[in-house]
Amino acid sequence: MTFQEIKRSFMVSIWFMLLTFPIMVIRVNTIENEVEWRWKNMLIVGIGIFVLSFVWRYLIKRKQAGIKLEQTGRVKMPVIQQILKEPKFYIPALVAVAVFAIAFPFAFSMYQINIMTTALIYVVISLGLNIVVGLAGLLDLGYVAFYAVGAYSYALLNHHFGLGFWTVLPIGAAMGTLFGVLLGFPVLRLRGDYLAIVTLGFGEIIRLILENWNEFSFGPSGIANIPRPGFFGIQMSLHNTTIYIYFLMIALTLFTIFVVNRLQDSRLGRAWIALREDEIACQAMGIDKTKTKLTAFALGATWAGMGGVLFAAKTTFINPASFTIWESIIILCIVVLGGMGSIVGVISGAMVLILLPEYLRAFSEYRMLLFGAALVVMMVFRPGGIISDVRRVYEFKGQKMRDA
Repeated sequence: MTFQEIKRSFMVSIWFMLLTFPIMVIRVNTIENEVEWRWKNMLIVGIGIFVLSFVWRYLIKRKQAGIKLEQTGRVKMPVIQQILKEPKFYIPALVAVAVFAIAFPFAFSMYQINIMTTALIYVVISLGLNIVVGLAGLLDLGYVAFYAVGAYSYALLNHHFGLGFWTVLPIGAAMGTLFGVLLGFPVLRLRGDYLAIVTLGFGEIIRLILENWNEFSFGPSGIANIPRPGFFGIQMSLHNTTIYIYFLMIALTLFTIFVVNRLQDSRLGRAWIALREDEIACQAMGIDKTKTKLTAFALGATWAGMGGVLFAAKTTFINPASFTIWESIIILCIVVLGGMGSIVGVISGAMVLILLPEYLRAFSEYRMLLFGAALVVMMVFRPGGIISDVRRVYEFKGQKMRDA
């Protein structure tokens, strides 16, 4: 802590006090027609910014030191990654998580169960987007369209034909796959910003069709009385049904993790990673770029379709307002914040972004401000995400040939 650092932090705090002076200090009381001077708020802002300035510079220095170590090749594997690779650490952690997940619905209220179920739905659909963005490197801003396709598939098929949840679940997944292929064909030659704009337009087209085609989708009024999942025709109360949907989401989440992990380690997964790193080099190595991209869009949309069916079954009501671009942004933030390409990272990102706003309701109007500040700090100091994916290195260790 040098004199220059203290001086710099002092000047920053003075600058912030001047900027926030009209908002934090001056208050006009229109009832008694007088001006209230809240000097205490100004003191709190000054001290808070003074301390935060030190913390911010300390973290910046640590980040720069890490970049230098990475450039010299002396960087160590992060502690979280080391824990995930050691069985003596991650096996007890998995057991603890399993015990907590089983006991959760019996120890907490229905409100908490509903929040956790919603978080698990976002885990499933975010792992689907992780295939497209995290592994294949294709920026998709219209991912919510596939989510809407799955939800409306269940709602409309049940309304017109009386099909149940278990019948429509694979149909919703198939519809997501179909729409993923339909989106994939026009964007095969696009990348980067252009791909993002086209996928964004696709998502808005789907939403506008659902909102304006009243004869087909019932327009803004939406579809109500969507039945919840059944269990061999057994009649269950609302509380038991909520617990049943929660365990159903646990099962689907485990299935999604297993499939995505197997895909990631497969030949197709390595092709996606090669496509993400360098598209030209990927094609030069003989990888079919068209097939790889279409497969990524199709499989990513499949999980979004299944998530949409589960969302409709959980809420029993859907309308186009549930599938705005904001949903796509949240899902993309989950993937980026958690760690692109990392399954554990995406799960942690979904838990943070979905559960954190709910538990910050106690801060009332400040909760979204805190939420945004947490995202900014995270992206500045950990751009790789909460649990970033470790770059795979393949080495061939052959036997040295002896001289004849």
